[in-house]
This record gives sequence, C-alpha cells and structure tokens, in this order.
Amino acid sequence: MELNLKGRTALITGGSRGIGFGVAQALAAEGCNLHLASRSAESLEAARKKIIAAHKVNVTVHALDLSRVENVVKLAKACGPVDILINNAGAIPQGTVTGLDDRTWREAWDLKVFGFINLTREVYRDMCEKKRGVIVNVVGVAGERPLANYIAGSMGNAALMAMSRALGAESVDHGVRVIAINPGAIETDRQVVRWKARAQKELGDENRWRELTKGFPFGRLGTVDEIADTIAFLCSDRSGYTTGTVITIDGGASVRR
Repeated sequence: MELNLKGRTALITGGSRGIGFGVAQALAAEGCNLHLASRSAESLEAARKKIIAAHKVNVTVHALDLSRVENVVKLAKACGPVDILINNAGAIPQGTVTGLDDRTWREAWDLKVFGFINLTREVYRDMCEKKRGVIVNVVGVAGERPLANYIAGSMGNAALMAMSRALGAESVDHGVRVIAINPGAIETDRQVVRWKARAQKELGDENRWRELTKGFPFGRLGTVDEIADTIAFLCSDRSGYTTGTVITIDGGASVRR
C-alpha cells in the first residue's frame, strides 16, 4: 500500500533503539526524512548509519536529554517545522506508591510525561500555523489497566492518553491530528535481555526465553514491526480521519479476563 509519505519530515524521540528505531525504519522506507533524538550520541549514530545504508533519505541526529525543557526547545528549533512527531522517549520504573522515592518518580515523569508535553507544545504550535501535521504519542497499556506496583507508570500513561484525546479533539480545527498508541509486551532488545535473564535463572538456559512468553496472546510477544507499521499508516493521509483516540496493540491482553 502506498502511503504517500515521501519527502515528509519526521521527528522521533527515543529513535535510536526499540520501537522508536523501528518507527524510524518504517518511515524511512516510505521516503520520510528523519530527525532522531535520544541521550546517546553513539546509539544515534549507529541508527543513522543503518537507516541511510538502506534508504535514500536524510537523517539528522540530536543527542539531548529531553527531560530538560531547554533541550526540548533547542530540539524543536534545530528541526524546524516537521510533518510528523513521534513522542517515544522515556521509560518509567516499576514501584509502589511507598516504594518509589520522590526523585525517581519526578525524574521519570520529567522525560516520559513532561518531555512529551513540552515537545508537543513546541511542535504543535508550528503545525497549527501550517494547518498540517500528525503527532503520535507512544504511551503504554498501563494507563488502561493501572497497577499498584507500577503506579508512576500507570498514572503517567493515563495522563498522556488524556492529553492525546483532548488535544486530538481540538487539533482538527487546525488541520492537525493527535493519536496515542498503547503497545503491550513487545520484543525489543531491552525486553529480550530481561527475558533471557529470567530464562537463565528459571530454566538454566537464556536461549529458552521464548518458552516463558507462551502465556501471552498468540503465544508470543508483539514485534516492533507490528507497532511501527501501524504508526506509519496512522501518519499517512490514508488514516486522515483518525485523531483524538488511543489505539492499543497488545494482542487483546488488556481486555482478556
């Protein structure tokens, strides 16, 4: 299916690894020029080299800590007007309300929650002036099914879901679309490391880690490509009537009883 994204410009945070890198590859395959942002200059450069080796697009990298507001403003100015924003940077740690200290909680929200809010503010302003643009917030299923042992993540994700719905309802008046994606358990490099460690501990062989995921829907974790391809479609005009909504991609896990 031709998505007609060739020549558009996308900014992807957390774009050097995992879902962010998967989205970068999917959009590059469609002919999008890219700005990739994350904290690690080394990881960004590795990602840039892989993408330009496979696709004839421009890839600019920005090594910045997006938990700091001044860096968010700097990034938005450096990129200039973009057609697509993928907010993806940040992970909130597990923990209960009594188990997470204030500093850990605030640092996590500064990147995953306020980082999304601040960059959206900067980019949304320009998109409204152009009367065109798409913002996709990669959030997480804990906002739908909050857990006491992941309370900071559950609350943060719920806030980002609310922002996506509220802003996506207003944005249509300016020709802009805002959507949230809630991935479930996805086979990223980071997750595989965790599953391998568990397999080594429980089964004595890290290479048997997939045996531990058979309880998930379809007997496996979701793939990065399954998330990235959905996002690429949502960014295209073929999904031009989609805004103000949250799309969950978790194999139905969040509605299973």
